[in-house]
Amino acid sequence: MDLLMKNIHMCNQTKRAATQITLDEDLNVPDVRPDVEMIIQSRENVNLEHTRAETGKLYLDGFMEVSILYMDDTKERRIQRLDTRLSFEETLVMEGLEPGETVRVRHETEDLNVSLINSRKLAVRALVSFDASVDEIYDLSAAVEVRQEETGKAQLPLCEKKQQLEYLQLEVQNKDILRVKEDVQLPSNKPDIREILWENVQFRGCRTRLDTDKLLVQGSLFLFVLYRAEDEKESLQWIEQTIPVEGTLSCTGAAAGLVPDIEVTLAGADLTAKEDIDGELRTLHLEGVLELNIRLYGTDTAELLSDVYSPEKNLEPVTEEETYESLVVRNESKCKAQGKIRIQSAKPRILQICHCSGTVRIDQTKIEAGMKIEGALFVSILYISADDTMPFSVLEGTIPFTYLAEAQGIDESCRYTLTANLDQLSAAMSDSEEIEIRATIALNLFAVRSGAVRCIREIQEQDYTSEQLEAIPGLTGYIVQEGESLWDIGKKYFQTPQQIIEMNGLSSDQIQKGECLILMKNVNPGYWSQPGHVPAARSGLIPHEVRDATRRGTKA
Repeated sequence: MDLLMKNIHMCNQTKRAATQITLDEDLNVPDVRPDVEMIIQSRENVNLEHTRAETGKLYLDGFMEVSILYMDDTKERRIQRLDTRLSFEETLVMEGLEPGETVRVRHETEDLNVSLINSRKLAVRALVSFDASVDEIYDLSAAVEVRQEETGKAQLPLCEKKQQLEYLQLEVQNKDILRVKEDVQLPSNKPDIREILWENVQFRGCRTRLDTDKLLVQGSLFLFVLYRAEDEKESLQWIEQTIPVEGTLSCTGAAAGLVPDIEVTLAGADLTAKEDIDGELRTLHLEGVLELNIRLYGTDTAELLSDVYSPEKNLEPVTEEETYESLVVRNESKCKAQGKIRIQSAKPRILQICHCSGTVRIDQTKIEAGMKIEGALFVSILYISADDTMPFSVLEGTIPFTYLAEAQGIDESCRYTLTANLDQLSAAMSDSEEIEIRATIALNLFAVRSGAVRCIREIQEQDYTSEQLEAIPGLTGYIVQEGESLWDIGKKYFQTPQQIIEMNGLSSDQIQKGECLILMKNVNPGYWSQPGHVPAARSGLIPHEVRDATRRGTKA
């Protein structure tokens, strides 16, 4: 007796750990740079260079790039820039981790603070969080059908019980990058570039689409550049540019009907000034790298074999519990966030907004008729001030938001990933002391539920014992209980559902609670499968008065 098996390619998160590290360093101003009068703005970018999995531990190393825009203490009060690197090495305890395992690591800068110690020294403090997880790839193998060998003998009558399993099957898992190269020409009314002082590149409005063996990525790079001009006064100039991004990546196995779980992040952007065809520094050359973490799932339904019996042989299924995952929800939604940020008393008044940037952080999620998401948009606004002694200043603020995402069926037992990205951002002056912020935040929710199913691995066949056969009464009037089927009753009394149907003259295998059935003991193994056999209810072996009385629930 053989089993027809079905393999399901699964992915399950088996290990997870998180940690936070503090980076603390004092930065000396290089001798070639003038003293610091005031810090205008700072930013960071974390680069994770290496990860190494060992027994129970994950080793991380990399560096944080920190850029600082400041105003010097010279008479001209010029704008200057400093760059530094803060290296780190961290050991993350991860129970059950094995050497060589692939670990997925996410990082986020919780806080960056740059303060002035004195005119020649700055204190840089940062708090970075790391979240590491291991996804196990495995095959779930389950029996779907019993096959008997062709021996020339009469085959056993088999009664199979099936169960429907809705599952999520991993079809594609890989990582890829999309390189972006673009040249941006300065407008004709802008002077040539002498020195780039500050740049900010953000990837917004990301959209992905699946095609046959392809992945299409669309979005926009928002570029801001502050530079010192090549003119007599070495004036400060800036430009803002939106660069459309569209690329196609080869992705073997991709198809339009698959469920995507894709993370797209701007891993790095390098901006340099280069000469145009006239030999003038009027071209900004941008090279960016988009990192894609790709998982594509297929949803399917399988009819698995959950139990089997035969009236003629004692069949004992050997089972093993397997875990599987089913899709609960995949939701792409957009949330509006708006508010006003007012300058503090120490800040100069606003004359003109130069640039507005923002990052989104999720603070809390709660299952509440869906998923309630609470977070904040951290906004940084570079503006020209009305104070001649302080030409540039930065206004920072926080815009909280709350959103209820549709997530039917989700509960606390579900495993989910939630990503929040800035889709649109605008800033407008309400007056010289207040700026109104309007933003659209893209929220992507992917939730799955883990379940357990007992899968049949083999079936052991043996004869029924005399004790088992003698325990079955010769004639039984049976009243159907709640939730019972003909299969359940037949297994108890060594009969097939078809025998019960024929014995009781039923029109189908559907029975109701409280219904009375006649069950007659099958004393000869193989009796029901003998050629020319006539069911007992039709052959007169069971008197009509007995059958009718039994159905009425009375004694014959």
